[in-house]
Amino acid sequence: MPHFTVVPVKDQAQSSYDSLEGINWVDYRDTGQDYPDHQDTVSSDGHGNHKEDSPFLSGADAASKKNDFYDRNLALFEEELDIRPKVSSLLSRLVSYTNITQGAKEHEEEESAQGSRRKTPKSPNMGTLMGVYLPCLQNIFGVILFLRLTWIVGMAGIMQSLLIVLMCCSCTMLTAISMSAIATNGVVPAGGAYFMISRSLGPEFGGAVGLCFYLGTTFASAMYILGAIEIFLKYLVPQAAIFHATDPPGSDSAMLNNMRVYGSVCLSLMAVVVFVGVKYVNKLASLFLACVIISIVSIYAGAIKSMTHPPEFPICMLGNRTLVRDRFDVCAKTVVTGNTTVPSQLWDRFCLPGNMSSPQCDDYFIQNNVTEIQGIPGLGSGIIRENMWGNYLQKGEILEKPGLRSVDAHGGVENFGMYVSADIATSFTLLVGIFFPSATGIMAGSNRSGDLRDAQKSIPVGTILAITTTSLVYLSSVVLFGSCIEGVVLRDKFGDAVRKNLVVGTLSWPSPWVIVIGSFFSTVGAGLQSLTGAPRLLQAIAKDNIIPFLRVFGHGKTNGEPTWALLLTGLIAELGILIASLDMVAPILSMFFLMCYLFVNLACAVQTLLRTPNWRPRFKYYHWALSFLGMSMCLALMFISSWYYAIVAMGIAGMIYKYIEYQGAEKEWGDGIRGLSLSAARYALLRLEVGPPHTKNWRPQLLVLLKLDEDFHVKYPRLLTFASQLKAGKGLTIVGSVIQGNFLDSYGEMQAAEQAIKNMMEIERVKGFCQVVVASKVREGVVHLIQSCGLGGMKHNTVVMGWPYGWRQSEDPRAWKTFINTVRCTTAAHLALMVPKNVSFYPSNHERFTDGNIDVWWIVHDGGMLMLLPFLLKQHKVWRKCRMRIFTVAQMDDNSIQMKKDLATFLYQLRIEAEVEVVEMHDSDISAYTYERTLMMEQRSQMLRQMRLSSAERQREAQLVKDRHSLVRMGSLYSDEEEEVVEAPPEKVQMTWTREKCEAERRNRSNAPENFRELMSLKPDQSNVRRMHTAVKLNEVIVNRSHDARLVLLNMPGPPRNTDGDENYMEFLEVLTEGLERVLLVRGGGREVITIYS
Repeated sequence: MPHFTVVPVKDQAQSSYDSLEGINWVDYRDTGQDYPDHQDTVSSDGHGNHKEDSPFLSGADAASKKNDFYDRNLALFEEELDIRPKVSSLLSRLVSYTNITQGAKEHEEEESAQGSRRKTPKSPNMGTLMGVYLPCLQNIFGVILFLRLTWIVGMAGIMQSLLIVLMCCSCTMLTAISMSAIATNGVVPAGGAYFMISRSLGPEFGGAVGLCFYLGTTFASAMYILGAIEIFLKYLVPQAAIFHATDPPGSDSAMLNNMRVYGSVCLSLMAVVVFVGVKYVNKLASLFLACVIISIVSIYAGAIKSMTHPPEFPICMLGNRTLVRDRFDVCAKTVVTGNTTVPSQLWDRFCLPGNMSSPQCDDYFIQNNVTEIQGIPGLGSGIIRENMWGNYLQKGEILEKPGLRSVDAHGGVENFGMYVSADIATSFTLLVGIFFPSATGIMAGSNRSGDLRDAQKSIPVGTILAITTTSLVYLSSVVLFGSCIEGVVLRDKFGDAVRKNLVVGTLSWPSPWVIVIGSFFSTVGAGLQSLTGAPRLLQAIAKDNIIPFLRVFGHGKTNGEPTWALLLTGLIAELGILIASLDMVAPILSMFFLMCYLFVNLACAVQTLLRTPNWRPRFKYYHWALSFLGMSMCLALMFISSWYYAIVAMGIAGMIYKYIEYQGAEKEWGDGIRGLSLSAARYALLRLEVGPPHTKNWRPQLLVLLKLDEDFHVKYPRLLTFASQLKAGKGLTIVGSVIQGNFLDSYGEMQAAEQAIKNMMEIERVKGFCQVVVASKVREGVVHLIQSCGLGGMKHNTVVMGWPYGWRQSEDPRAWKTFINTVRCTTAAHLALMVPKNVSFYPSNHERFTDGNIDVWWIVHDGGMLMLLPFLLKQHKVWRKCRMRIFTVAQMDDNSIQMKKDLATFLYQLRIEAEVEVVEMHDSDISAYTYERTLMMEQRSQMLRQMRLSSAERQREAQLVKDRHSLVRMGSLYSDEEEEVVEAPPEKVQMTWTREKCEAERRNRSNAPENFRELMSLKPDQSNVRRMHTAVKLNEVIVNRSHDARLVLLNMPGPPRNTDGDENYMEFLEVLTEGLERVLLVRGGGREVITIYS
């Protein structure tokens, strides 16, 4: 038994493939890695052709060639292994697929690497808790919980607040279910929501929703910054305010200006932090999350403690009105100093200085008592009954406690600043818009999909658990706030009644500062996270190259940091900062997030209903009805919270969609919208199959037969121009052409011709389809097109073909024979036919006819095509200002006056505006010109027929075989090869002569003078004379009346039944249209295409 040593070597051929586009091309061939289990024996011969190595090799050959016993089993497939890889090669590449998040990881590697050396990226190892659950918690919990939830409970009441929370959280839960289905349907690269939507709904929806998501994230950073500045200026360092109000009404504007200044400074600092050190933002994320959790725990601890020991936060009430507590020291009208009763600071605020016995005070102050109530009664106080229902206020309305006795009296305007009042008008819809941002952030897990050990398991579990947790926290917080805190304190947005304390902080334990500091750091952290994520999202959209003007934002630093995208994000966030009001920014980002969630649900619903083969999510707890419910809730919440913002957001998304559709780069991502279009098209085609269209629905569905030259350029592009003007974007247009040859050999030429036609269709703005067929004869190819183009009910009913120019000068009869054969085929198929003659003189789409006529010569009724075509042409801007004239021909026995009246009535009922004219054609003798022209036509036909039979012509044709074989084997539309092309003969023509052939040749030569004498004594056929007479007379009348018309339409006579008269038929058509600049010959399809009925 001989011993063989198998030596695997590296495949050198692979490097040539590596320069191709990375993700769009995957080279699946074996890389030649040293696998212990198997090696490769299929090698390359240097020309891309793989071959099996011989099992008997010398030692030197064995060292340089691959020889693997395993691949002998693949000998049947060895020639295709470069495009159809071995299963082992495919699996090795799929297993080694890595998914790295863009941005942060590269940044850390760049800063820690020395020189140009980079670290090998670590394999993803994050689980559900750290990778999805906690990041979602951090993103969902935010500024609204700490700054606005108590105010929402106070204004809306516990019941309506629970409804608001339930609506928003149900919307996000349904969206999370849809997102989980999409995220588990294959590998989701880093990019999160944008990647899922764009690959599910296509580049148009993906770009529009991706930008909406980007804008929402950007405005979220502005909202978090405004929340942080509000905490800073209201509760941490109030004395840091730059602008101060001189009077109470001006305090709001001063506060807004302070927010703008500090917000802009804070935004700049955060942008610098993100630009310089993203890794610090990511490392501090756990600290920010800890602040959020500690703050929430302190709220629960304070609520439980309030059952036995409620915190001391007394509220001073004047009558039933709430007073601003930090404007005076003692909640009383007078104070006792020693043994003397003196006015308090509160008295001095409401009364003029003077004698207390006859004071000049505010009427309301005099008639109502000052009382002090507990701001935090506690969980067991029963205050929940008062806070159960809503108490919406208008802007400037004073906060009042319904249960306290009050004497209604007129108070002075100058004392208005002493009361706590509403800063904005509130309603249920406004509160929905303000609260919804606190339910967003559910995409945090999908955005980190590249870091997850098992994304398809972690994303659904982690996201749904996070939403469940946050929903329970929000619902319980609403109940706790309504059960523990006095109603007027809840409605006090900035804590003026509790000495400028954060309202939620008054409930917390052990100190209000826990909430203040914790909420400040959590909002700063959330703002940094948004500023970090938004530029990367914009960079991902820009790198997809679907929106051309965003390409510049795809570039960044050498480590991948999106510098330009960060700059744009900062500018857009500054717009939110300049708005300066948290309550006005929140509904804006609500719109953008709701738009994004709406399309996530739509994507899941579309994929589920279409049942595409690739739709196989691992997450099974989804249903299209849930997705539609989530989509409906998103849409309802958009219009509930702010209908005008909703319209603006939808308008922005719509404009981006149309921009990408018309200007953006075309991408084929296997998205659901393409599948939806396919399903809709299939449904419509099946419906169309029921029967032929009614006359009212008939419109020309065109098959345009084009002629191409040797370089695959369209020879007569004005045919396409005419088709676009006739269709105006409506109905079906199929552009067809024929390449002569063998399909196996001419496939590349067919693709080149198809691309050339598509380019010309785009230039001429023809919306339709292109079909090129390869046939051994052009005539057969045209017949194939006429028979097989279209699908189901969407088939052509009209053929447009050009005129065979130069047919008289050509000795080759195949040009006009193909034309006449096409006319016969369209007639047999009951299709209408249009032949634009002199098509080069037809107007382009950029021309405009400001006057002129479109003349219709209605000689025989052919289904009404002649009436319909000018009407359709006049819909286009080129022909719009032309007038329509209809001429009909009256014979001797016709009543021309009555014909004109009847025709005018018919056009009136057809709702077509046109001038009507009846042309009388009297019987006249056949002129000598007609007789002579017929004679010349028949003599020419006879002469050409004899010439074709001569031996000289046969020799010339044999010589031309060689010349023709050297050209590109492509037939024009109007020339055909009767015989198959054979191999090229040698330079000299060699013919084999037999005795019979030699005698026949001599007879032909001796009979030539006799044939010529017969030709000269030929008498024209009487039927041809009659036809020529009709053509000449009609042409005289048409040229006389329509010589200056912009376009002349007339009936096209049918070809003769006897094929011997085909050449005469071409002559008749030439005579009929002589002297006319633009002629459209029209032949109906045998059915009515226009009706007088509605």
